[in-house]
Amino acid sequence: MKKKDFVTLIMSTVGGILFALGMCMALLPEWGAMAPGVVVGGAGAVILLAMLMVRRKMSGKPAVVFNAKAIGITLLGVAGAIVLGVGMCMTMVWSMMIPGILVGIIGIVALLCLIPVTKGIKQ
Repeated sequence: MKKKDFVTLIMSTVGGILFALGMCMALLPEWGAMAPGVVVGGAGAVILLAMLMVRRKMSGKPAVVFNAKAIGITLLGVAGAIVLGVGMCMTMVWSMMIPGILVGIIGIVALLCLIPVTKGIKQ
């Protein structure tokens, strides 16, 4: 295993666990830990963002690239995740099963579109 892969593995695991735990703490009213949940989730998000920059630096690439393609890919990912989340809320919170499933599928398709956009289609 290469050093950059190991560092990515450790940082993404720690960041992902902190982010998920923070989301649970903030969004489950039974836990009563909204403020600490926001802090823990924010720390997880910061670690995940740092992991991206560290990995790019270890690969010899610039830490952040701003061009039209990168911005478009980011917006497509964010929009797909939001649409998928709205579909999940429609089915689980608002009891709108069929419309929620349809909205969720649209979000999944948007996220699947990220693969050909980032990697391209090759023969």
